[in-house]
Amino acid sequence: MEQKDGLKRKAGILPGMECFQKNGAEYLTFPAISRTGMVSHLMTMRAGGVSEGDLRSMNLSFSRGDKRENVEENFRRTAALLGCRPEDIVCSDQTHTTNIRRVTAADKGKGVVRPKDYTDVDGLITDEPGIALATFYADCVPLLFVDPVRRAVGLSHSGWRGTAQGMGARTAEAMKEAFGSRTEDLLVGIGPSICRDCYEVSEDVAEAFRELFSRADFQGLSVRLSDVLFDKGNGKYQLDLWKVNQAVCLSAGVRPEHISMTDVCTCCNPDRLFSHRASGGKRGNLGMFVMLLP
Repeated sequence: MEQKDGLKRKAGILPGMECFQKNGAEYLTFPAISRTGMVSHLMTMRAGGVSEGDLRSMNLSFSRGDKRENVEENFRRTAALLGCRPEDIVCSDQTHTTNIRRVTAADKGKGVVRPKDYTDVDGLITDEPGIALATFYADCVPLLFVDPVRRAVGLSHSGWRGTAQGMGARTAEAMKEAFGSRTEDLLVGIGPSICRDCYEVSEDVAEAFRELFSRADFQGLSVRLSDVLFDKGNGKYQLDLWKVNQAVCLSAGVRPEHISMTDVCTCCNPDRLFSHRASGGKRGNLGMFVMLLP
């Protein structure tokens, strides 16, 4: 299914995300989160940057072989869309962990205009306005958290390993410990990643999700193992990372009506979004950003 923005979308997933164009760039946002009026957020797409070749054009990775000046310009353009400066951005240091860092103004610019002094951080949280949290993707799942009561935000990178270890629940718990957030107040956005139809996995990955869904806190959820893992035979499965992350958030106590789930697959749209699987690893990075407004 395609919408008027030309993206290939998956039928039956609502409310999805909206696509916008500005100054030659394309980006995606969650309508339900935009309506809070308390954050600026977006997920970048490929258009609107200056990178070339396999990294065309809005590549946001310094480690994929791009020219540094290209990536810096791409960050500058993305910051302008978000309403901040590159010096306001704080980047994750993703290694498929469930480690989460509380970010303060002292961290501003780390990963963009100055080095990071931390490693192995796949999630970022803050309650300070004017700090733009940033995580990066090319098939893994972005998880965006907004607490409209305590006025705090979180952003986490959740590949299959992080998802199997409950990254969404870990982020909600980190916000509870740091800011007093109540899980039932959180608004969650599950962003573009590889979809079930494109994501074939092996037996060892399937077993990790059988273990996840066998946990006591997953019993009685509206999302079941049979909804997310499909046996193709010969030790191959199709895995729905979107629905697993939905289940993880539900298991933590997030309200179903507070979860916005994407309908955009990175692998189905390789001309518009970076996809590791579709490109055979020849790709740049997309970025998800969120900034608490004053």
